[in-house]
Amino acid sequence: MHDVIVTYSSIPDRAAFSAYYRGTHAPLVRAIPELEEFAWGFVSDAGEDDPKLIARLTFPSRDAADRSFASDAGLATVNDVANFATEGVAVVHVPREQ
Repeated sequence: MHDVIVTYSSIPDRAAFSAYYRGTHAPLVRAIPELEEFAWGFVSDAGEDDPKLIARLTFPSRDAADRSFASDAGLATVNDVANFATEGVAVVHVPREQ
């Protein structure tokens, strides 16, 4: 298994961000091929320098994640990030240990 973790550390308007993420971005994410699981949520009691929202996308492997993000649906999802998060976005790939 392979996780792609996305953190958002700058969310000036939480209500607007949440509405856009839930209504527009999350459906794009769910359309990514080979995606096995998608979960996201706001961080409870986030400190000033902590991420405010974390998303986890799970794929069967790193190769599957790479193929998925190179697909039309994956590119649409990546390109959509600029519509609601202009700064403070970080993406990390995490292969799961067995």
